[in-house]
Amino acid sequence: MLRFEETAFWVLHRGKEYGPFDYQWSKDLHGIELMFDGDKFGEFIGQHQLHADLSYYQLPRKVATVASIVLGSVVYGIRQGWNHERRIQFAHENLRNKPSSL
Repeated sequence: MLRFEETAFWVLHRGKEYGPFDYQWSKDLHGIELMFDGDKFGEFIGQHQLHADLSYYQLPRKVATVASIVLGSVVYGIRQGWNHERRIQFAHENLRNKPSSL
């Protein structure tokens, strides 16, 4: 389950809430920084350049997977010029369609 508050979201897993996950524009406005609990853990720099590593936080695998799908969907939606509601809808669609092995 997810909880959203503006651009930030939390992943609820086994009775515990993880987050906030969020994004912000990089200082040069060419990239999007990926954030967890106020710390940068990754960056989308261009169509073929994405770096993200949540391993430092030792999150449950399901939490990291859900957060990655949601943030990837949000970044894609930003690049497409979609509004916030459409980006969240797209994230939910991608979560429903993810392989069951994830």
